[in-house]
Amino acid sequence: MPVLKMWKRHREFLRKLEAIRPRLFRLAYSWNHQRDLSDDLVQDTLAKALKKEKQLNDLAGFDNWVFKILINNWRNHLNRHRAMENIDDYVFTDNSSPESLHEKALVITSVHEAVAMLSQGQRQTLTLIDLEGLSYVEVATILDIPIGTVMSRVCRARKKLASILFAIKEQPAESSRMLRRVK
Repeated sequence: MPVLKMWKRHREFLRKLEAIRPRLFRLAYSWNHQRDLSDDLVQDTLAKALKKEKQLNDLAGFDNWVFKILINNWRNHLNRHRAMENIDDYVFTDNSSPESLHEKALVITSVHEAVAMLSQGQRQTLTLIDLEGLSYVEVATILDIPIGTVMSRVCRARKKLASILFAIKEQPAESSRMLRRVK
């Protein structure tokens, strides 16, 4: 391969690597709900992708290749650290009223809790498909599982997520006692 062509390919590779970083963070964060751990996973993924750039034959499959590296990093982390802690540290920069911020926080917390109740396989497939917009075939390739397994995991995850969220919604609202307006 001529040097100029290799240089252009490397520049395109770096551009794609820079562009995919927010997607990788969003995906990693949806799996573990920890900003620091998500940053570490993404950083490790990007470092491995840079190191193994020569293994990628076609830039058209770049996204799937990088997501697969992230999946492997996540699996390695789970194998090293069996116990996981769920830390929610949200920073709101919205100029809304305290009531709307509180309601938004309750919704976000309930969705995060519901997603955390899903099994690891269901959580991975659901976030790759619904959050990242990947196709079932791409997810099957990334996770090294049959497409039928992907379809069943997504179906079960969506049903379980809906039942959890509807159960939370039907519970009596204790939030009105926690936040009250003072005139």
